[in-house]
Amino acid sequence: MSAKKITVLYVDDEEHNLFSFKAVFRLKYNVLTAISGDDALKILAEKPVQVIVTDQRMPEMTGVQFLENILEKYPDPMRILLTGYADMNAVIDAVNKGKIFHYLNKPWNEEELDATIQKAYQKYLEKIEIKDMNEKLTLSNDQLEFMLRQKLLS
Repeated sequence: MSAKKITVLYVDDEEHNLFSFKAVFRLKYNVLTAISGDDALKILAEKPVQVIVTDQRMPEMTGVQFLENILEKYPDPMRILLTGYADMNAVIDAVNKGKIFHYLNKPWNEEELDATIQKAYQKYLEKIEIKDMNEKLTLSNDQLEFMLRQKLLS
């Protein structure tokens, strides 16, 4: 891992969970917390985030709804869903609609969550690298097409 800390956004409507997450991970990660999906949207608009961890059961917007809402505008961050309920429908929705990277049960296990964040970050880096390579390939292709047209015209 580079000297730059991974930025993790943790979304949960229970304040004590936000404090616990920050206390456990603040030295290892750049931790941002939000008490609701709406607060999390404001944070995403202001700061780049690599990994998002969200609770499923929240009042105004579930974790799946939040993840689904951000997909178009913020497609790059990796998504982890936490829930204290054995709700298979939420997990299926999270995979299908929220495009989650991983699902974990609450209360979370520190080592398991940490390992999952690390794996999610590696996947994030791969995703960004592929995106960059595709952009470079597109640029090279455009330049080649331009040169070919110039040659055909001369």
